[in-house]
Amino acid sequence: MSKVVLITGATSGMGELSAKFLSDNGYIVYAGSRDENVKVGNGNLKHIYIDVTKTDTIKNAVKTIIKNEGKIDVLVNNAGYGLLATLEEGTDEEMFNQFDVNVFGLIKTTREVLPHMREAKSGVIINISSFLGKMGLPLLSHYNASKYAVEGIVDSLRFETLPFGIRVHSIQSGLFGTNFVKKGLVANAQTTSQNSPYKDLVSHFVPIVAKAINEGPSPQPIADAIKMIIENEDAAIAIPVGGEATTFVPLRKALSDKEFEQKIKDTFGI
Repeated sequence: MSKVVLITGATSGMGELSAKFLSDNGYIVYAGSRDENVKVGNGNLKHIYIDVTKTDTIKNAVKTIIKNEGKIDVLVNNAGYGLLATLEEGTDEEMFNQFDVNVFGLIKTTREVLPHMREAKSGVIINISSFLGKMGLPLLSHYNASKYAVEGIVDSLRFETLPFGIRVHSIQSGLFGTNFVKKGLVANAQTTSQNSPYKDLVSHFVPIVAKAINEGPSPQPIADAIKMIIENEDAAIAIPVGGEATTFVPLRKALSDKEFEQKIKDTFGI
């Protein structure tokens, strides 16, 4: 029987590509969409309405998949976005929304799938994290904090699911050529205004990040890593994927805190 995969946030970028790639490789994939009127579709690639900020849509999506397929073998928590804001200028609404999608949505979706995996005594949960779950960069402190939280969830959840044969992993993504700048990045109006006290930092740093994403490589390595984790029971707990991730994550382990901070300052001209 084909494995059944649920991917959240699968209507663009690495989520969409990963859904198609897995379905092309024989998996039955439910690609999560925030469009209430999404058409289910035929074949291995199906679409399902799921908004990770709305608990009832998560419950309904999981119920539908269980009714249709009888199981969920793999959950890929991919839904997420980045808030571009200084810590000082980020609003209550912005900080709550950042965690609502990137952290609480991930927890709620995982919570809904776990009973079915426990009953089956098997399952794989893959959280799409970031190299920024292991290091900081300016103007991304809220996003950084959310991805640090994702890493913490992986580290703890692995112990809880161990008796039930459920594996939990994170993919620490670098910057890829996706729609992240257009669709996945929300900018604080004050931070990006000319009267922000941080305007010099913004004018220097934002073009660096935007260029890296807009001119970045295809996110196919993310899809490859997802497939590898599913198929390899001995896969590493956390897998850095992409140039920034494979550069900075090992450096973070090798250097002292101060040495690493200096390396980041030198690299990005901060």
